[in-house]
Amino acid sequence: MDQKIDQWFGEATQPFVDAIFTSVKIGEFDALLVVFWLALAGAVFTIAFRFLNVRALGLAIRTVRGKYSSKDDPGSVSHFQALTAAVSGTVGLGNIAGVAIGIHSGGPGVAFWLFLSGFLGMSTKFAECTLGVKYRIFDREGRVHGGPMYYLRSGLQERG
Repeated sequence: MDQKIDQWFGEATQPFVDAIFTSVKIGEFDALLVVFWLALAGAVFTIAFRFLNVRALGLAIRTVRGKYSSKDDPGSVSHFQALTAAVSGTVGLGNIAGVAIGIHSGGPGVAFWLFLSGFLGMSTKFAECTLGVKYRIFDREGRVHGGPMYYLRSGLQERG
């Protein structure tokens, strides 16, 4: 039964997989088209937000350290707890080991590309978090619920 389900879903999703993971030949190398789309999105967000990832670094550090917090503030999660939860959900062992393996196998030039992708990824993450905050909901007990499942549903519903 599970093989039939896998086969059916495989056939249904294969056109999407092929479209997302299409390779583009650049010189001697094959590059995934999705990498260019992600880099383009990061560049567009970075420019649209006027390099917020550089301009607001000091503010971000002060906020996480609790400079703007008060014990009377509503909510059950501190700024630092929110940061550590977001980082733990984003950065895993693969990211840490991937950097070491990448630098070992590709040389020190890999560090530049990792820095650039991280720099562009900050703006993409900011856009994602902004949508998460905009479309979050509060339940009857006052707890906050949000994330991609909420902003995709509500944001797309607003657009028609």
